[in-house]
Amino acid sequence: MAEEVILTKEGKEELEKRLKYLKVTKRAEITERIKTAREFGDLSENAEYDAAKNEQAMIEGEIVEIENKLKYAVIIKESASKKGVVSLGSKVDFIEDDCQDVVTYEIVGTTEADVEQGRISNESPIGNALLGRKAGDVIRVSVPAGIVTLTVKKVY
Repeated sequence: MAEEVILTKEGKEELEKRLKYLKVTKRAEITERIKTAREFGDLSENAEYDAAKNEQAMIEGEIVEIENKLKYAVIIKESASKKGVVSLGSKVDFIEDDCQDVVTYEIVGTTEADVEQGRISNESPIGNALLGRKAGDVIRVSVPAGIVTLTVKKVY
């Protein structure tokens, strides 16, 4: 059995949009590039044809990958976060160690994790440690740089 792919509703919609773009737009573009490259003659020494075929293979690979993610997608429900408990889909404000800066992250599945966008994976050390916590909880987390202490300020 394949592994579940945890997604937010928005993440699933983004994957569906990307899949549609690849199937409708990119496939048509690449088919046209291959057709044009064939007209150049001898395919054994045709760099344009080789490049187009390579791009076609990459696009088809991405299509298969997205289809598999969507096939095994589990959409995050928002119920637990409404009770003030950190769960998948929750946004969490916390303070790290003695810093005064509040950091906000959304806990998502690995497919959607993007630290620069404020989204951390539920499988990351900090994401995993935050699961099940409430405002006011103080936790110690082992991260690659050592052990950090986090204080949960708000769950929403």
